[in-house]
Amino acid sequence: MQNSGFFRSAQQWVSRTPERALNQAYEAAQMIEAIEREYFGGNPISPRYGNYGDSAIAYFQGELKKYLNLIKVRMAVFRASRSVVRVSDPRMTEVQLPAAGDELAVSVIDQQAMFFRKLQLIDDVLARYANLDASPERVITLDNGVSGSLEPAPSAQVLRSRADQARDKQLLTGQTGAVNTPPEDGTRAAGLSDRVNVLPRSILRTVDRIRQDLDPNAEQEIVKEFRNSKAKTTAAIRFVLLLVIVPLLTQQFTKAFIVGPIVDRVRAGGEEVEVFLNPEMEEEALHELQQFEERLRFEVLIGKVPALSELNIEERVRAKATEVEEDYRDRSASAVKNVFSDILAAIAFALLLIYRKQDVANIKAFMDEIVYGLSDSAKAFIIILFTDTFVGFHSPHGWEILLEGLSRHLGLPANRDFIFLFIATFPVILDTIFKYWIFRYLNRISPSAVATYKNMNE
Repeated sequence: MQNSGFFRSAQQWVSRTPERALNQAYEAAQMIEAIEREYFGGNPISPRYGNYGDSAIAYFQGELKKYLNLIKVRMAVFRASRSVVRVSDPRMTEVQLPAAGDELAVSVIDQQAMFFRKLQLIDDVLARYANLDASPERVITLDNGVSGSLEPAPSAQVLRSRADQARDKQLLTGQTGAVNTPPEDGTRAAGLSDRVNVLPRSILRTVDRIRQDLDPNAEQEIVKEFRNSKAKTTAAIRFVLLLVIVPLLTQQFTKAFIVGPIVDRVRAGGEEVEVFLNPEMEEEALHELQQFEERLRFEVLIGKVPALSELNIEERVRAKATEVEEDYRDRSASAVKNVFSDILAAIAFALLLIYRKQDVANIKAFMDEIVYGLSDSAKAFIIILFTDTFVGFHSPHGWEILLEGLSRHLGLPANRDFIFLFIATFPVILDTIFKYWIFRYLNRISPSAVATYKNMNE
């Protein structure tokens, strides 16, 4: 009896495989259309139809690729199972839908009609992105805001020029959205109806928002989106902490237990080990010893310490010289250890970036969400703070301290000529790159923030 029930369940599962595969492909196609309506104004998911950053476009492209692959796989399962499962099976000729305790049978004609509607939507989505890949330069334009004919573009260079002009016009008027350019070939009303709406998009978005609010599953969808956002935020913060903690722990651990013992053994086994790694360390040691001797003689003269003979002063200075020698020997050994341990820490940091690419993408999306969520004044404040800190009038002093500390950490001589040359060139290059970023990207993403930045900077 149990075996018969098991075989019956297995038979039912196999018989419903075509419908299950089709439903999954249909849901993936609906997700693609939802992204198109919400973020691209009903246009295909492409950088040409939305003013988003590189991270956001990469995220949308990844979602599109995921759903397209799901559609292709599930449609392959649908075709294969459809060819195996018999159509004359009674389980395939009707669907039992419970309604108020009764069972309402839907005929196979209604089921086939639903199949055809789902297949039509799936084919439209696949064909749309197949055509988009086949003709990447084909988009639709409207002459002076009036729906009209399509004109072929003479070349890709002209297309890009017209797209830039249209984008500049939108930025000057404060508009956002897709920038459309003429197609290369004679695509007619079929392509126009796919991308141009009869009603304004704001009205359609409002209607769609009302429809979503009236949806009984809207609350569950909101909760699901909140949980997904919370999970991504938690993963991004956790990975940021890993990027900070793992290199630090690697540097300290390797310096104390791996690199440190090896360096100490090599330096102890050597016949003549240099106490000072560079002349600057030697000058610092001599200056420290000279100050000790002068302070000692001064304290003897003012009577702060009992009178000492030259022999006693020499003995104290010799003891101090031995102490200074041991101190700088340890500093030299620590500098050598820092070189190798810092290299291992940098390798650990690079491995995290290489093998956790998904987490890196989550961090980019998280940072984009934070930056785009700031007000224009907050964006301008952060920009001014960053530029004044690294490329401002007082920044050379900070760069000088930073470079001297880095050279001391690695046991390198603090070459003043190199430091001054670095300060004279690197902040200028950084300032140029930053201004180009403001002009090229930020002016396109948030023109109002650029205007606020200029007003605050003046």
